Amino acid sequence: MKYYLIAGEASGDLHASNLMRALKIEDPEADFRYLGGDLMHQVGGTLVKHYREMAFMGFIPVLMHLSTILRNMQYCKEDIRNYQPDVVILVDYPGFNLKIAQYAKRELHLPVHYYISPKIWAWKQYRIKAFRKYVDHIYSILPFEPAFFQNLDYEVDYVGNPSVDSVAEYRAAHPTNRTDFYRMNRLEEKPILALLAGSRRQEIKDNLPTMLRVAEKHPDLQAVIAGAPAIEPEYYQQFLKGSSARIVFNQTYPLLSFSHAALVTSGTATLETGLFRVPQVVCYSVIGGKLANFVFRHFFHTPYISLVNLIGGKEIVQELFGGRFTEEQIDAELNRILHDKAYREQMLEGYDAIIKELGMAGATQRAARLIVNRIKQ
Repeated sequence: MKYYLIAGEASGDLHASNLMRALKIEDPEADFRYLGGDLMHQVGGTLVKHYREMAFMGFIPVLMHLSTILRNMQYCKEDIRNYQPDVVILVDYPGFNLKIAQYAKRELHLPVHYYISPKIWAWKQYRIKAFRKYVDHIYSILPFEPAFFQNLDYEVDYVGNPSVDSVAEYRAAHPTNRTDFYRMNRLEEKPILALLAGSRRQEIKDNLPTMLRVAEKHPDLQAVIAGAPAIEPEYYQQFLKGSSARIVFNQTYPLLSFSHAALVTSGTATLETGLFRVPQVVCYSVIGGKLANFVFRHFFHTPYISLVNLIGGKEIVQELFGGRFTEEQIDAELNRILHDKAYREQMLEGYDAIIKELGMAGATQRAARLIVNRIKQ
């Protein structure tokens, strides 16, 4: 069968690539065409547009690149029409993907499946109307989502979390070898402070400089940046002048395996850091400072921004964003993680609880099996 997939950023590329591998097990004749990234391309099929041409975040960047976004959308629609897939599989990236869902369902009458639902439980709940009209099935990866959607009279399938799969697969294939990791990356014999500053240029620009200033206050640690896969190494150099931090690419999981603590932007990385049981400070620069915190408290439908806290249902890690995103507050929380043993242990116990809540690995295979069976039916 023919599968058309759309993943508009680095995390989507990772999860979509794993889903493609699982689909090939369920359907050995699977043919793929997709908007995605290098990881999907490694699985096979035809990459028609890379997500680095699509990953615009925030009102101003989207406005500045609106003509590019519209061209990408039109190109995608025409490509789907020409390919005539058996199913369109959308991975997160709602602003773009829901428009494609509308076209694929209304104009082409194709089955539309959504893997990794947009976070409408946080905001933009009105999008449920688009799901009802244009999306046949949603495969949820967060344990609290089925109840949320059920309250909106929409049934979804909880398949488990693909980050659990990714981490389990990595650990099975890579026995821990701290010495090799340090030697390969020419690291000092000091504990690692991992810096995960995001996957987009704007995120890195907004978050990394403050993270680096905090890291410089801890000479007993070595700061190591997890380079985003779609960002060229040269982009980081403007932030590293005068800094002792190192940067590694395509090694986020090895980095987390050997880190003592981490500064992490909100997103999938917070959950992955928790799965590796690395104490973390979630810190995310948001335009507006204290106003952003006010908007979040009064207009969002969730008390947290990090997946760790959302899944745990309580504050397991500190979320320093908006007016709380300051060098002083981040440093104070990092010091607490490093030196307050009871606090550190409490965070690790919180991680263990969410690991138990997420359940066993196998999310991607369960999703693939449901997709293939439903198409055949």
